[in-house]
Amino acid sequence: MFKSMTGFGRGEFHDKDHRFTVEIRAVNHRFNDIVIKVPKNLAALEDRARKSIAGTLARGRIDVIVTADDYLERQRKIRVDKGLASGYFQAVKDVADACGLDIQAVSAYDIAKFPEVLKVEETAEDLETLWPKLAEAIDKALANLMEMRIAEGENIHRDLTNRIAKIRELGAAIATRAPAIVEAYRERLRERCREILSEVNATPDEARLLQEVAIMADRTNITEELVRLDSHLDQFTQAMNGDAAVGRKLDFILQELNREANTIGSKANDMVAGALMVELKSEIEKVREQIQNIE
Repeated sequence: MFKSMTGFGRGEFHDKDHRFTVEIRAVNHRFNDIVIKVPKNLAALEDRARKSIAGTLARGRIDVIVTADDYLERQRKIRVDKGLASGYFQAVKDVADACGLDIQAVSAYDIAKFPEVLKVEETAEDLETLWPKLAEAIDKALANLMEMRIAEGENIHRDLTNRIAKIRELGAAIATRAPAIVEAYRERLRERCREILSEVNATPDEARLLQEVAIMADRTNITEELVRLDSHLDQFTQAMNGDAAVGRKLDFILQELNREANTIGSKANDMVAGALMVELKSEIEKVREQIQNIE
C-alpha cells in the first residue's frame, strides 16, 4: 500500500484510574527516526513504545508526545534525612556562634525547610499494569496517523501514475523523432559541403557523405537508452503497486531514469528532441520531489 510519510495522529485511553494521551507527528526523513517524550514515571516504558511505533512506521521523522494523568489515592510517607538535618543544625550553630547569636532562635521547623531534609515518597505503580493502557492510546494514535498517511499516499500515487505516463509519451515522441535527427544532419552536411565545394567547382563525394552520416548516426543512436528508460518506467510502476515500503526503491529507480535521460539528451542533438527532453527531465524532477515523501 502506497503511504506518505507525513501525517498526524492522536490517541487516548481513559478509565477511572488513568488517562493517557499520545500525539504522533510524522514528516519525511531518509531513515526511521523516532523521538519520544514521556513523563518521568513512564521512562521505563519508552523502549516498548518505540518498538510498537517502529513496527508500524518504517520510515520518517516521528515525534511522539505522551501525557499522563492518574486519579489514584496513593500511599505517601515523609522520610526525614536525619544526618542532613543534623548537618544543617550544626552549620547554623556555627554561624550563630561566629556572630554571637542565640542558637535557640532556630526551630526544628526552620531546619525542616532546608533542601532535601524532608522527602515525600509514594508507592510506584506496576508498569505491567500501565503498559496495556498506554499501548491502547499508542495504537489509536497510529491508526489515525496511518489513515492520514494512506489518504495522502493515494493522492501521490495518482499524481505519479500520471507523470510516469507522461514520461512514456515523451520518450515515445523522442523515439519517433530519432530518424529525423539523422536525416536532418545528412541535409545540413550535404548543404555545407556544397557551399564549400562550389567555390572550387567541385561536387560532394556521396560515399564520403554517407560514411560521415553513418558515424554520426552511430554516435547519436539512442535506441538502447530509450529501451532502458522504458524498462525503468516498468520497474517504477511495478514498485508503486507493491505492498511494502517502496520510497527508497523508487528513489533508486529514479536515479537510473535520470541517468538515461541525461544520456539521451547529450546524444539527441536536435532542437525538437531537445525541447522534448527538457519537458521529460522536468517531469522526472517532479517525480523526484514527490517520492521524497513516500515511506
